[in-house]
Amino acid sequence: MSSSHALKMRLAPWALLLVSAAWGLAFVVMKDAIEKQSVNSFLFSRFLVAVIAMVLLKPSVLKTINREILKKGFIAGLFLASGYILQTFGLALTGAAIAGFITGLYVVATPVLAAVLLKVRITPFTWSCVALATLGLALLSLKGWNLGLGEFLVFLCAIAFAAHIIALSKWSNGLDVYAMTIVQLATCALLTGAISFAQGYEAPVDLSGWLVVLYTAVVCTAVAFVVQTWSQAHMSATKVAVILTMEVVFAAVFAVIFGGESISLRALLGGVLVVAAMFMIVLKEA
Repeated sequence: MSSSHALKMRLAPWALLLVSAAWGLAFVVMKDAIEKQSVNSFLFSRFLVAVIAMVLLKPSVLKTINREILKKGFIAGLFLASGYILQTFGLALTGAAIAGFITGLYVVATPVLAAVLLKVRITPFTWSCVALATLGLALLSLKGWNLGLGEFLVFLCAIAFAAHIIALSKWSNGLDVYAMTIVQLATCALLTGAISFAQGYEAPVDLSGWLVVLYTAVVCTAVAFVVQTWSQAHMSATKVAVILTMEVVFAAVFAVIFGGESISLRALLGGVLVVAAMFMIVLKEA
């Protein structure tokens, strides 16, 4: 292993942790914006602005999009867009806390799919980290349980997010990360745009709404998915899934700091378990 590759393997988990923090903060800043604009309209605005920003920043990237990047980026984008869309429809039918927990089950779905599709052997140590993270998510999120269509749609969302992680782990190595990300996000913009215009597209109503779109588009989408695509060329899909569960922890922390919300002892314990699982799998993956 070259020293350059070894350095990238050490940096990748911490880069993903920053992505989780950005996504966690997005929960807080998006709250008001989503109340003033339909979710699918917001998602379309977010993905479209992200694609435009990336192309304007590096116009030459369009010349690097070949048939392989187009095909693999489109499929990965389908998984990603499906996750967001299924989550949106599921949230309309179930509570946010339960939806958050079920979405987080991609941490379980990812190693299962990796074992079935990629023939990856998941070690007992890794499974213990997955179980610990899942327990932490449950303590953070669950406040009752009702199993219905909404929960089922969010479960499919978790499968879609897991499939996206698997696809990037399989395909990101050796491909142009920037070009791959643009194709993924353009696919998301296409699908969410089709739904939002079918429902009646709603633009952000004020400056604060557009600022939220810009933050989530540039930081939480363009930068975040470039980092995720790059990171997954240097680490396993299961490790990625466990680290990304930190999004829920960051969301809770930022909600307390910036949103004035309180946190229960049970939720605090759940956060500690997720953090423990993240550090265990980052510092020692067998």
